[in-house]
Amino acid sequence: MSNTRGRDTAAEMSVRRELHQRGLRYRVSYRPVPGLRRTADIAFPRQQIAVLIDGCFWHGCPDHYRPATGSRSHFWADKIEVNQRRDVESSDAFIAAGWLVLRFWEHEDPASVADQISSTVREAAETIR
Repeated sequence: MSNTRGRDTAAEMSVRRELHQRGLRYRVSYRPVPGLRRTADIAFPRQQIAVLIDGCFWHGCPDHYRPATGSRSHFWADKIEVNQRRDVESSDAFIAAGWLVLRFWEHEDPASVADQISSTVREAAETIR
């Protein structure tokens, strides 16, 4: 587990490349709530939009997650459950602080994810002006 990336995963990098091609600039591993040790994978501070890209295994994707079998299956089941609970708590904390939270799975097409993020950011930018 120590070799598991906490940031700059392949899914994040693909989405970030797509966003950059669309002319969007963003912050990476940004803490939307000061004092809370939770980060957004991609953040647009001015528009207060936090983007989270969840890994299918680590966050229990309903389409791709397969429970572990064997001697440590209980450990992994508990680990995924704790991760899912933390995801909900993080989203709730970000929302309570006034942020819009966009969550995606790593298996989603980076171009369509970037399209959704881009349109949301541009709409939010228009309301700020």
